Amino acid sequence: MNMKQKDKYLLLGLNIAYYRKLNGFTQEKLAEALNLDRTTISKIELATCGVSLDVIFEMCDLFAISPSKLFDFRD
Repeated sequence: MNMKQKDKYLLLGLNIAYYRKLNGFTQEKLAEALNLDRTTISKIELATCGVSLDVIFEMCDLFAISPSKLFDFRD
């Protein structure tokens, strides 16, 4: 992860957490659906690791949203 982009990763993580909760997923259940470890979901949401587009696209399918929703960084 490029540390210059840390703020954007933080905003992405917040959006992922928002849509995860909105759709009734715990970190554990989302991790299970994505074939990931729960700690990986936590790290993505806290911006301590990057996330692949494949995982982003799978999340969007689960949340029934377009990828642009996760990248809509509100002020």
